[in-house]
Amino acid sequence: MPTLGASPAAVPQRSVIAAATPTLWGSGDEDDADTKSAVHNDTDALQWSEHEVVLLHWRLLQEIEALADPETPLEAKFDTLRWVFTEREKDALPFSFVNCLRVVGCSPLSPIAYCGSVDAEEVRDCIRAGVRRWLTATLDRYPDWVREAVARNPVWIESQLIRNPQWLNEQVRAVVASQGELFA
Repeated sequence: MPTLGASPAAVPQRSVIAAATPTLWGSGDEDDADTKSAVHNDTDALQWSEHEVVLLHWRLLQEIEALADPETPLEAKFDTLRWVFTEREKDALPFSFVNCLRVVGCSPLSPIAYCGSVDAEEVRDCIRAGVRRWLTATLDRYPDWVREAVARNPVWIESQLIRNPQWLNEQVRAVVASQGELFA
């Protein structure tokens, strides 16, 4: 593991970190034949550089920005919120919200300036403060009956979206189609 003062040039370019990384994502180099074959062959583990692993942690944290975008689907927002507010015993797992904060905040390979250890609870509190506004902005794009259904039974709506991310869109289309036939 590189020290905090190590420059990116001093870090090995292709260290193996297969135990903590997914095996379906490549290095981002679409022309890499080894990556293509590894994606299609489950027995091969991809090799990730430490820099790529840090960037993956950063990419996961960037999903939080999508919470404020009214265009982000409800299912994606629920998924991100579930990740941020997961059980505390999962905080030490690879790619947990807390672990992503730690890696991005402390790694010399991070795409942001070094900020050290970040208090996950403070970040969660900031996210918690915006959740109602962000969900309302997304729900305002739907008909009144959808907003009422989410307000009455958000857990049931979430379970439907987990089973089928397009479920809500399908319901809206079905109602619009049936109303169109009533006035035809």
